Amino acid sequence: MTIDLASFTPLHALVGGVLIGTAAALLVLTTGRIAGISGVLGGLLRPVANDVAWRAAFIVGLVVAPVIVMLLGFTPAPRIDAGYGTLVVAGLLVGIGTRYGAGCTSGHGVCGVSRLSPRSLVATAVFMAAGFATVFAIRHVLTL
Repeated sequence: MTIDLASFTPLHALVGGVLIGTAAALLVLTTGRIAGISGVLGGLLRPVANDVAWRAAFIVGLVVAPVIVMLLGFTPAPRIDAGYGTLVVAGLLVGIGTRYGAGCTSGHGVCGVSRLSPRSLVATAVFMAAGFATVFAIRHVLTL
């Protein structure tokens, strides 16, 4: 994936961040729940009475929001410089890391860090360091 820095607009990043922060804050204030995607989805896979509706609405919102953005004409042109095999392996590794880390980037990085959770601060530092190391290794060490 490449980032066109000439077309980067800090305003879009700011608005997106405010929307994510607002949604996470509203969820925790209204339900007492953390907006961690892996936990929300995991709760749907092992449903508990009176705990499915908000989870389903959350996931539906994640799917519908990009469709609305596309219908409004704000369709970005994504470019991913990786094959399907790489994407599948990467997805599996992220899933495994999510289970071992007891949460995902949204749960730890957005919600946990904002609550100053020590576990989330450590988890976020670890997955950021792992990401930096992976990019460095792929781009500079394993150049084929």
